Amino acid sequence: MASKTLKRIAEALERIAPAPLPSPNFDAADAFVWHVDPDRLEPVPRVNRVGIELLIGVNRSRDTLLENTVQFANGLPANNALLWGARGMGKSSLVKAVHAAVLEQGLPLKIVELQREDLPSVSRLLNHLRGRKERFVLFCDDLSFSHDDQHYKSLKAVLDGGIEGRPDNVVFYATSNRRHLMPRDMIENERSSAISPSEAVEEKVSLSDRFGLWLGFHPCSQDEYLDMIRGYCRNYGIEIDEETLWAEAIEWQATRGSRSGRVAWQYFTDLAGRRGVVID
Repeated sequence: MASKTLKRIAEALERIAPAPLPSPNFDAADAFVWHVDPDRLEPVPRVNRVGIELLIGVNRSRDTLLENTVQFANGLPANNALLWGARGMGKSSLVKAVHAAVLEQGLPLKIVELQREDLPSVSRLLNHLRGRKERFVLFCDDLSFSHDDQHYKSLKAVLDGGIEGRPDNVVFYATSNRRHLMPRDMIENERSSAISPSEAVEEKVSLSDRFGLWLGFHPCSQDEYLDMIRGYCRNYGIEIDEETLWAEAIEWQATRGSRSGRVAWQYFTDLAGRRGVVID
């Protein structure tokens, strides 16, 4: 009687269990986005990115990340990378541009974007990537954690890999406005109220220490801001006299109260629209 009951329970569980994720077709594209409910890897036929030659003022970070990625694509040891710093200075653009530059060198490399809120599913994602012949950059944009956020524990599966270790064919790149991935006031509050201040935030702060590469992005100067716009104009064949460019670009950044690569691109987009130039 007991065996029949157990059999009925097992059959019922099988009926309500979600169907297993079909094996992804990694030949479909060079870029994918990871989704959950249900788990799936969706190919991205055309990645939204700019050429690496258009990223001005981040030469050191560009060269370091490109070298690390080329090593990885060639099957050599490479580090996880944290790109941190000022908003709008091209952190996520650099990751996507480096991926394109590696592909242009004829090296096979896939990039998989993972949303921060989907970090708890990362072990399931790694199971689909582990043991594949392809090599993957796992990319998480705008990564940070709040006071009661437990998602950081899932991140350790990527950075450390637990007992299985991180798959040899996976490297993790993340961008963040915070070097330690958590607000400074949160660090100070926990440190001041803890019995053992040095240990109170160690688990969370040490997350950033698990990235082998720290690449800092700082606010750009006015000259760098203008150089970015000049580079866009040259690349897309837009001619504009220096006096007009200077006056319009400075006014544009003044109305936005900030100066960054993103603001430079927004001004150039407006300029291209006024000149009837299509940006592809």
